[in-house]
Amino acid sequence: MHHLFDSLVATGATVAGPVLFFNGFRWLRVRRLLDDTPTSRVRSMAMGLVELQGKVAERSRVSAPFSGRPCAYWEVEIAVPSGRGRGGIPSWSTVHRNRSGHPFYLADDTGSALVYPQGAECRLPFGVEEETRGLGVPDVYQQYMEQQGLALRSVWALGPMRFRERLLEEGASVFVLGRAYPRAQSATISWDEEPLAATGTDAASARPFAQRDHDVTGVVRRGPQDPVFVVSPRSEKSMAFEYGWKSLGGLAGGPALALFGMWCLIEMAKAQQLFR
Repeated sequence: MHHLFDSLVATGATVAGPVLFFNGFRWLRVRRLLDDTPTSRVRSMAMGLVELQGKVAERSRVSAPFSGRPCAYWEVEIAVPSGRGRGGIPSWSTVHRNRSGHPFYLADDTGSALVYPQGAECRLPFGVEEETRGLGVPDVYQQYMEQQGLALRSVWALGPMRFRERLLEEGASVFVLGRAYPRAQSATISWDEEPLAATGTDAASARPFAQRDHDVTGVVRRGPQDPVFVVSPRSEKSMAFEYGWKSLGGLAGGPALALFGMWCLIEMAKAQQLFR
């Protein structure tokens, strides 16, 4: 059993090394985008890749599913135990993720843009984080899992579970790196029946936002070829620092991890030959 575990670890390191190495190139590309893309004011932003800094304003009336708090955007995740790591600290496996997908406004003192967060890396802190001990979960979580049709919810609830919720609230300061498109596109996609249904905004509640939609400078979303789309409460400088260290770790650590895994496999193969 011990030999099997060592083999799995060595194989995992050999496979994970190249993945980490290629991710290092991706993170380096993002770091360069952050360095090379100047932060723009909303009113003067050019169409194409942009960096914006501003405050969030709601476009539709959204409530977070766990806390019930009003917000512009939410993300949730549900996890179950997957074993214990070093020091007996439990590790978790995420079994469900969801996000609101509602567009919101990003405003500075020059104007506002409409942000569609689908596909974004939203680096938001947890607003709600709760762990249950088994034999059931609070009603708010049970009702959410029922609404989502999670087939294994009753099985998961028998043991410990972890529930997390992230929010973007009205007035929050955020940094956005994404692709800007002309405002005319937002007018086309914002008010027909299908997008209204997708965002949970009925026609009556949408009317107060019609004028603001008309006044936005442009729409910001993920472009089809863009390596990243970031929405974060952290600054551009902080994000560049993070991606710089991640790229360094991937480019240096990936090959080292792969070589270590290969060395372990070779040594185990030699040991097997000696004992034959």
